[in-house]
Amino acid sequence: MPQPNVLIVRAPGTNCDQETAYAFQRAGATTEVLHINRLLESPATFGRFQVLCIPGGFSYGDDVAAGRILANQIQHHLAEELARFKAAGKLILGICNGFQVLIKSGVLLEPDSGLGVPATLTWNDSGRYEDRWVRLHVTGSQCVFLAGIETMYLPVAHAEGKFVPRDESALRSLEAAGQLVLRYTRLRGNGRQPGDTVPFPENPNGSIANTAGVCDPSGRVLGLMPHPERHIDPTQHPRWTRGEAGPTGDGVRVFQNAVEYFK
Repeated sequence: MPQPNVLIVRAPGTNCDQETAYAFQRAGATTEVLHINRLLESPATFGRFQVLCIPGGFSYGDDVAAGRILANQIQHHLAEELARFKAAGKLILGICNGFQVLIKSGVLLEPDSGLGVPATLTWNDSGRYEDRWVRLHVTGSQCVFLAGIETMYLPVAHAEGKFVPRDESALRSLEAAGQLVLRYTRLRGNGRQPGDTVPFPENPNGSIANTAGVCDPSGRVLGLMPHPERHIDPTQHPRWTRGEAGPTGDGVRVFQNAVEYFK
């Protein structure tokens, strides 16, 4: 399949759907942006696509909690379709609000019997919305979207991005399974060792274990708080006029990996 078809789901308050569609198109995919109501009306629509992406924004105004209402719609009305989508070996990506939706719906991290989901995303330690650029380090090699990537420089823009595992046991299990695939790191090298706590603002939300992105055990479902679709061109780098940008934006490889997976 030379050109996978990507479904980008939007809801009231979503505001990154067009940028995300453009990023996938730049990578060689075809895209279709659909309102969640169209999928609720016809869940079989999922069958036409190879990649599902829930982009950033503020779905339903982040009422109750960030991503909660859209997550509930997916959990209660589309869970069977999403399970079939995953079982078919297809890809799912959640960016920022999409990460919040995937984790709160149980699509990304399946609930443990009687204990619920092993982790969640909650308010930043700063207690406010954080909009800044961060340095990221990829851990492990199992995530399809992050294949061949070591580091990225991407922007974050969220108020509820702190990754918090349910308990120490849940954290150890996720780390042992290699699911904590993307971590905040220092902007400049300073001898930091893996596992060291990265302080604010380089860890912009206080995430436990510096976690910026998580994948499922298969490596085909990824949720991340930073926005790769906002750095696909060198001129999007905040210091590109000073010669600090590379030949392409750091985020473009995330979308290229999704396309190449189906070749």
